[in-house]
Amino acid sequence: MASGEAENATPRERTFQYQNSLPSLPLPALRDTLDKYLYSVKPHVTEEEYKKTEAVVKEFETGTGKELHKKLLERAKTHRNWLSEWWYNFAYLEPRYPTPVYVNISGPGPFHEHYWPPQDGSQLERAGMVLWHTLNFWKLMKNEEWPVDKMDRGKTPCSMEQYKHLFNTCKIPGEKRDKIVSHFKTVYEGESPTHLCVLHAGRIFTVEVIDDNNVPYTPPELQRQLSVIKEKCAGQPAGPGVGALTSEQRTKWWQLRNRLIELDSRNQQNLEAIEKSLICFTLDDTSPSNDSEITSQGLTGDCFNRWFDKSYNTLMFNNGTLASNCDHAAFDGIVLVVLNLYMDQKIIEAQGVWKGTVPERKVPEPKELVFTIDEDMGKAIQDAALQYQEMASDLQVHCLKFMTFGKNFTRSHKLHPDGLIQLSLQLAYYRTYGKPAPTYETASTRKFYMGRTETCRTCTPEAVAFCQAMVDRNTTSAEKLQALRTANEKFIWLMGECILNRGCDRHLLGLQILSDQAGMTRPDIYTDPAWTKSGGGGNFVLSTSTSGYTSAYGGCAPMRHDGYGSYYKIQDNRLTICVTAWKSNKETCAEKMAGGIEQALLDIQQLCTSSRM
Repeated sequence: MASGEAENATPRERTFQYQNSLPSLPLPALRDTLDKYLYSVKPHVTEEEYKKTEAVVKEFETGTGKELHKKLLERAKTHRNWLSEWWYNFAYLEPRYPTPVYVNISGPGPFHEHYWPPQDGSQLERAGMVLWHTLNFWKLMKNEEWPVDKMDRGKTPCSMEQYKHLFNTCKIPGEKRDKIVSHFKTVYEGESPTHLCVLHAGRIFTVEVIDDNNVPYTPPELQRQLSVIKEKCAGQPAGPGVGALTSEQRTKWWQLRNRLIELDSRNQQNLEAIEKSLICFTLDDTSPSNDSEITSQGLTGDCFNRWFDKSYNTLMFNNGTLASNCDHAAFDGIVLVVLNLYMDQKIIEAQGVWKGTVPERKVPEPKELVFTIDEDMGKAIQDAALQYQEMASDLQVHCLKFMTFGKNFTRSHKLHPDGLIQLSLQLAYYRTYGKPAPTYETASTRKFYMGRTETCRTCTPEAVAFCQAMVDRNTTSAEKLQALRTANEKFIWLMGECILNRGCDRHLLGLQILSDQAGMTRPDIYTDPAWTKSGGGGNFVLSTSTSGYTSAYGGCAPMRHDGYGSYYKIQDNRLTICVTAWKSNKETCAEKMAGGIEQALLDIQQLCTSSRM
């Protein structure tokens, strides 16, 4: 390349280069927010109830809400993201209920669908490769060589801040509020810890996985380190399983963590080693064989071999299948999806095997973190495990693999694939329960500074009209198809608004927090029955999210005891939907709901192919 060409070459984008130049999170006009809120209420209340809610909203708009909105506008002038700190605290760090099973997210690795089907004896070999790919991803992030995520067909850079919480990050319990502590630094910021923690048989080991040249050890070398751990534990009594404490109620865990530190200063050193580690990696003795079993083990597996506060836990099962367990406080699901897609691509490129050479050198020996545990602490660990098992055994997970059509079919009929799935979820629920379900779908606000999510309330009056048309025998196919298209168009518009932070939930949350901070009586809009009936205050009956047009997806628990969780991926010719429910609620069943979704999808397909509109 000539020197003139070199001077004119476009410099490579750095992963985090746009962070400080992203636009501030916008604050919607109060009238727009309240209009959207009222519209979302309509499907869930009677006409008389709606009129009462309308009056409550009008009073709020001209009175308390107007004053609170002024305060929020002032905050937005001095905070580039007026929501970020509040969202972390309100949604994740202040709640005192346990992190699992209510907060953490999980998903199966996509690899077992091609080169890595379940196979006994493959755990350590595959673990070495998974670790190597994970460490290479860490290195790309550290060197800021990973491409910036973009929206609007590659034109608008997204906030990459959440990626900094994927590695070397942990949530630390507090008495009234937890905190997220990250030790990850880019090469421009300094050094990061280069060890990871391996959990197996109730014991925890630290392993140095980066060599003196800042290059990850090779898969065979990593496999050798993991083999040492397996050998050390073989035939020995199980360790104390200190990780079970991270499943406790948060204030209780804070007390127990302090007690651990009081028992022995080495305990504090051990805790810090775990919290600073790159990731936690579990060698699990179970052998789940399909997505439902893998996701279930990911969400509700052996608490003695998990560190639920860690931002990223990799779980490698005995038969070579893989899942993750991640703290949702640290990042949203998209970060996990991107890492899984990277690993999937690399495994496909290498046809599932290591093709490199193995250097002739010694690798660092794993070191066990030995905790000092007295009788009281031993009992606390067992009590935590019993409480966790009661929660975990209540979660039902069922993954629907719908092979009849996918994105290509929906696009060919000029329908938005995500909108179509949302309508199938709504139709399945409506047919089962005879009423619409207040529904949450995640909308990403990452085009803004420190952006995370807004709630897209997808149960619109148009969606309900579609469901009513589908169950009405007197409605013609043409009318049903028109109802489908109208509801799908409404979804596209509403999701577009929410991506611009023009939904209603985050704005109303900000106003609620301001009223609480001022010591005011909670405004009537938040105590009006329509608030809860429409999903406000975490009362969405359907809690949903999509990983988009990818091979990776996962699952999470329902928001409500009588609700469902639904996380799905959309591929060219197939759809995969993970449905969760609480077994102790006799009115819900994840498997039955999945069957209803499948039937709804088939009916929509038939409607599209048989109509001539």
